[in-house]
Amino acid sequence: MTVLEATSVTKRFGGLVAVNDVSLTVSEGEVVGLIGPNGAGKTTFFNCLTGMETPTSGRVTFRGTPLRGRPDLILKAGVARTFQNIRLFPNMTAVENVIVGRHARTSAGVLSAIGRGPRYRREERESEEVARDLLAFVGLGHVRNELAKSLPYGDQRRLEIARALATEPGLLLLDEPTAGMNPNETAAAVSLVKKIQGRGIAVVLIEHDMRFVFGLCDRVAVLVQGEKLLEGTPAEVQSDERVIAAYLGKPPEDAGPKEKKK
Repeated sequence: MTVLEATSVTKRFGGLVAVNDVSLTVSEGEVVGLIGPNGAGKTTFFNCLTGMETPTSGRVTFRGTPLRGRPDLILKAGVARTFQNIRLFPNMTAVENVIVGRHARTSAGVLSAIGRGPRYRREERESEEVARDLLAFVGLGHVRNELAKSLPYGDQRRLEIARALATEPGLLLLDEPTAGMNPNETAAAVSLVKKIQGRGIAVVLIEHDMRFVFGLCDRVAVLVQGEKLLEGTPAEVQSDERVIAAYLGKPPEDAGPKEKKK
């Protein structure tokens, strides 16, 4: 089943074309890598998928339903993400951070919350149970009552993923999930993504660690100067001369993005 279908997505900021005519299809349970030099438009493309930015043109669908509007509505549709810079609530515990993510799937109204009615109390108990299970799933069950700000960097990354999983996504977007990690933490991240894939959740990740990408992903797409240069298996991508040249900063004249028509 196709989970995500992005067709000819373009994002302009005035005269700057950050993403130009990029298409990407992701199937259920698939892990897809999105790579490219700094400034290639990878995070902007993620922002277009999640409502952080409105595409100038193009179409994005999740399980056949068009995605548009506010990020919270896209989250409820089933698309969750993490960020390049960790965005946790530092003075809340690990379990409280995950419970915040779970609120996307609760239905108690404002009056029930104010009065702490039966539905509110039931959903709070259920949310805490789910949060505890997810913390155990990502390997953080032993620190569930620790403040987020006191956790090591790698644990904070995993906590952010647990919070995203609390929203029950069908598609999880990870923006540089191993940035700043040591080799042991990176190896743990590989195992975690495989466990997430085992739950049938599709994953698209932006990453600069090529060993991580090529050892984990089913397919890899390469962005250069806002355009998709190549998409294929890890073996195809890592052996392509255009990709090698792009990372060296000297793309061949016939391999770079096409010149924009005036």
